[in-house]
Amino acid sequence: MTAPAFAPHALALVLSIALAACSSSTAEHDQPDLADSSPPLLLEGTSYEAAAKVQLPPVKPAEEAGLHHVFKLSDGIISGAEPADPEALERLANWGVKTILSVDGKVPDAATAEALGMRYVHVPIQYSGIDREELLEISKTFRELEGPFYVHCFHGKHRGPAAAAIGRVVLDGVPRDQAIAEMRQWCATSSKYEGLYSTVATAHIPTPEESRANDFDFSPAHSFDGMRAGMIEMTRKWDIVKASKARGWAVDPEHPDVDPLQEATQLHQVFTACEDLKSTEAWADDFRIWLRSGVEGSETLVRALSLCSQEGENETTWRNMAGKAYDQVAKSCADCHAAYRD
Repeated sequence: MTAPAFAPHALALVLSIALAACSSSTAEHDQPDLADSSPPLLLEGTSYEAAAKVQLPPVKPAEEAGLHHVFKLSDGIISGAEPADPEALERLANWGVKTILSVDGKVPDAATAEALGMRYVHVPIQYSGIDREELLEISKTFRELEGPFYVHCFHGKHRGPAAAAIGRVVLDGVPRDQAIAEMRQWCATSSKYEGLYSTVATAHIPTPEESRANDFDFSPAHSFDGMRAGMIEMTRKWDIVKASKARGWAVDPEHPDVDPLQEATQLHQVFTACEDLKSTEAWADDFRIWLRSGVEGSETLVRALSLCSQEGENETTWRNMAGKAYDQVAKSCADCHAAYRD
């Protein structure tokens, strides 16, 4: 079993995560709270710029089957991507993880985690930053539940590292410039998400008293419906389509059950379902235009990939059609994200 990547700055990292798991339920929560030792940063520029001032040694993420972009930030906190399957959750259990904190929108597989002796907590956050209530819930989770913690969003690059950084301040007492440096230099959190950096760098982190007074019940499931639910599903389908394009629209030999045409069809269905929502009538014109472009582009992509299996069909024709359709969908998503997500 390969251990997750180690962040070499912390002396305690010479200990195994399994030992940390044995002691976390007592010693980790008996120690005094460390958040007050890390006051908000006084910034001259952006929080992203401040994240370059503490120079960290280069560390590459660990990559395991079903677990990607993994960084062990301390004995108590690991940051990474969403566990892809039950086997990935089992791997986390073998690492000694006791609590998994998801800040992604998708409802996590809490039942499998529980069967493996782990607890799932679901606090969905947005790319624009972490609001007051979310900070209370995240801080309370780190303070009151058993570690080690595995913290994730979808890809493990933006929202997850920001939540893990809050844990680094609360549990490990690192200065905030260190926490945002880890986000930028190790986890590759994008400069587009200044709100995430700013939250960690300057926001008021709830005190232990404020955490205790909060009635958050560590819920494992926070469900969404409507447009937000559609976007959660669309992101996952788009990632599969994107990977299929990178393989020249060939089936992945490691996942022969994942058919590019089927995935493109499901992507189109999600676009269509989002456009059919009554709530879209209240959205701005530009949003509805981008959504329509996504519907049309995904429909053309389905048609192109359908042609590739037809005998005698010109390969150049369907590949050109698929490429243009893919680019249309990619542009509609990028333009919409720039206006409404990033």
